[in-house]
Parts: sequence; structure tokens; C-alpha cells
Amino acid sequence: MADSASGKTPSVVIIGTGFGGLCMAIQLKKAGINAFTMLEKASGIGGTWRDNTYPGAACDVQSHFYSFSFEPKHDWSRKFGLQPEILGYLQHCVDKYGLAGHIRFNTEVATAVFDEKTNTWTVTTTDGDSHTADIVVTATGQLNQPAWPEIPGLESFTGKMFHSARWDHNYDLNGKKVAVVGTGASAIQFVPEIVPKVQSLSLFQRSAAWVLPKPDRPFYRWEQTLFRRIPAWDRLYRYLIYWKNESRALAFTRFNSLLEIFAWQAKRFARSEVREPHKLRHLIPDYKIGCKRILISNDWYPAVDQPHVNLVTNGIERVVEDGIVTSDGTLHKVDAIIAGTGFAASEFLSPMEITGRNGVSLNQAWANSTEAYKGITVSGFPNLFMLYGPNTNLAHNSIVYMLESQVRYVLSCIDALQAQPGVAMDVKPDRLRDFSATIQQKLQHSVWESGCQSWYLDKNGKNTVNWPGFTFTYRKATRQVDPDDYEFLQPSQ
Repeated sequence: MADSASGKTPSVVIIGTGFGGLCMAIQLKKAGINAFTMLEKASGIGGTWRDNTYPGAACDVQSHFYSFSFEPKHDWSRKFGLQPEILGYLQHCVDKYGLAGHIRFNTEVATAVFDEKTNTWTVTTTDGDSHTADIVVTATGQLNQPAWPEIPGLESFTGKMFHSARWDHNYDLNGKKVAVVGTGASAIQFVPEIVPKVQSLSLFQRSAAWVLPKPDRPFYRWEQTLFRRIPAWDRLYRYLIYWKNESRALAFTRFNSLLEIFAWQAKRFARSEVREPHKLRHLIPDYKIGCKRILISNDWYPAVDQPHVNLVTNGIERVVEDGIVTSDGTLHKVDAIIAGTGFAASEFLSPMEITGRNGVSLNQAWANSTEAYKGITVSGFPNLFMLYGPNTNLAHNSIVYMLESQVRYVLSCIDALQAQPGVAMDVKPDRLRDFSATIQQKLQHSVWESGCQSWYLDKNGKNTVNWPGFTFTYRKATRQVDPDDYEFLQPSQ
């Protein structure tokens, strides 16, 4: 690693090799910075697109915009990319930009400790190895820790049980009685894929999801040729997607009544696809559309409408050896239980233990409120930068756009650090406090505060996940670091 006190380029440790980590690494290379190491807990790159291999896994953002602006892919097979193709795209980026030599696989981070005497971070892995660097960039994402349902008796089940994010491809579902717990974004993709295979499927739904048709189809060969031969058309197509998606931010954050148009469309869609009255009644939500994530699918309703699919809306009381018992006393006997219960999105950077100035841990700093300045930096943790941190998630557009904005901000911070060799930058507490207060004030006017329970909210009911505005306003806010927002610290030795 480079010696920051010598005036050399600061050294960097990047944690994670999903979209965020790869984007950071590529831009470091483009800036002529090669003193970086990427730590990856798994045996391959890709983050959520490596982990989620369940049948039907796909993106709900259009392919041309769910990719790096600096690395267009002209031959996407569909308007909305499938998991294998997205993972292949990320591997292409690793190969093209020569990142393989920087990656340490099967290297899970346990702790990161800031040393005030040297203004460096020591990152220790679960196998005891340590890495010292001037800067740590976390790129672990918000969807990396599967959330298991808190149901009594889970450990007593004697059949097969797995989470959708850890799909067991060796288990044959053909002819099996299967229970699926959860009806969120993952379930609406894998349920239609397994319904034709299983003998019966018991679908346990706590609350219905608003579902809209997915405007998806394969690209024609001539379209792919056009994208490749006329780069300006490819860029225009991406530009049109951006503004189409971006326009929806007004409905989520300011004018919630506009969402009723989508509610009408969703109800009409459900009524046209579901024939069974009992199922139809329970598949239309009773909460305001947009309060939870709006889902898109063309085969969800036809799958649930199949006669061998039992939509269960009674609460789960407990799991027993041979199935699931609901609150009405009914035992649903099954061979397998699949948890489609999402992720612990509000548990940022878990389970790593990060310690900053004065021995304060990040868990202590976030004891009352999870927050970060512009979703990137936290007071008391110098030279620690988060990608996809608190309040930077989107409900209307591509997170890749947000990640590119954050990476540019981090590069701006690195420039500021290079100008003062050996220093560390720590965001001022009042700047973080004012920023967080503004975010929460804006969120009060959003649809996410309309009363439902969602993964956007932490255990205290605070929205620590979503960005309450346009992505272009976030890009403007992160265009360049303002040195006045930070305290620049000299080593204490």
C-alpha cells in the first residue's frame, strides 16, 4: 500500500464487487489510481446478481439504463435484463478494465478500525488477514443480507428450506408440495417459474403487492445492430428511458394523487388476469399504491390463479415438522419451504464492525438514527465512504445512476486528500445533522409515509432507505465536494 505521508496517491480498500464496487474500481483506474484492493466475501463478482440465481431472476429497470454510462452494451437480449446476462455484463467489465488482479475472493471483512495516529484504516478479514489503507470505500449494497421470517418453529421443519437469495438448484421441485412465504419482488419472479413443476403451492401472503404489466420483450436483431452502429441512437434511447422513469419521482415524493392512475391500471390488470373471486379480492392491496415497492410482472397473476395454488392470507402461527400452521389452526403440509422475504435493507454494513475516531463504533454512532451525509460519509469516520448508503435507494429509476454520482463524489474527495498529503477528512457533525433533517422533512411529503409497513422503514419506523427527490438533484449535489463540509485532520502522532 502507498504511504500517504509521502505524498503519494492515497491507497484504497473497496469492500464488495457488485455494481458499486466495480464502478469505483474502474473510475480509480481511469484516474490513474492503481493502489487499490477489492475485498469480496464470495468466490465471484456480482453482488446481488451473483447471489440471486432463483428461476426468473431479472431486473425491473430497463437494460440500457441498468448499466454503466461509460460502458454501453449494445446487444442486450431483452428490454429488461435477466440475471445471467447482467452478471455476464459485470464480468465483462472486470475483464475489460483489468480488475481481476485487484480482487481478493473468499475474503469477508470482519472489522475496520481507524488509526488517528497515522490517519489510516486497518481492515481485518474473518480469516485474520489485515489490509492497511488510507481510504475505505464500502460497496456492500442494501440487498446483501437475506431476511428470514421471524416464525416460531422454523428449526423444527424436517423438509427442505431455503431463502430465494440462496436458491438450492440441487433440490428438485417437480411433484413437490411447496410453501412460499412472502409475495415481494423476488417471489413474483420465481413463483410463475415453479408453479408448472410443483404438485401444489401454498402462497403465504402477509399483504398484497401492487403489480403492473411489465413492458418487456426481446430486442430484434435489427435493433441491436442499430444500437451498435449508431452510438448516438443508443445514447438517445438511454436518455429517453431516464426521463420516462424520472418523471415518476413527482408522484412518489410530491403529488401522490398521480399514483392513483397506476392504481387504476393495476386493478384493471388484476381483474383481467384473475378469474377466482377469492384470490382476486386478496390480490388487490388495501394500502396506498407506492407506499411499498410497486412490482412489474406479466405472469404473476396467471400463476397465482392456477387451481393448485392456494393463496393463504391467514397469519402464520408456527412451523412444525411437516408444514406450516396458520392462525385459524389449519396445517398446511409441505415438502419444502421457500422464503421470499427479501433483505435486511436498513441494516447498513452489517455484520461488519467499523470503528472510527475515539474508539466509537458505527453501531454506536447509529444507535438512534442511521444517517450519512449525502448518503456517503458519517461524522467520526474519516476517509470512510459508502456507496448505496442511507437514503440513496430509488423507487423510480436506476440505482446505477446514483452509484455513478457517488463514485464521482468520492473521486472528488480523493482529489482533496491528494492536495493535502497525510490528512484525513471527516464530515462536520452540523453538516450531517442539517442534511439528515432536510431529508426527513422531504420524506414527510412522500407516499412512503402514508402508513404501510415496508422494508424502507427501520425498526423505529424511520425511512432510512429512499432518496426523496429527483436523481438529477442528487447528481448536482454530489458533483463536487465542498471542502467546507469537512474537517481536515492531521495525524496525531
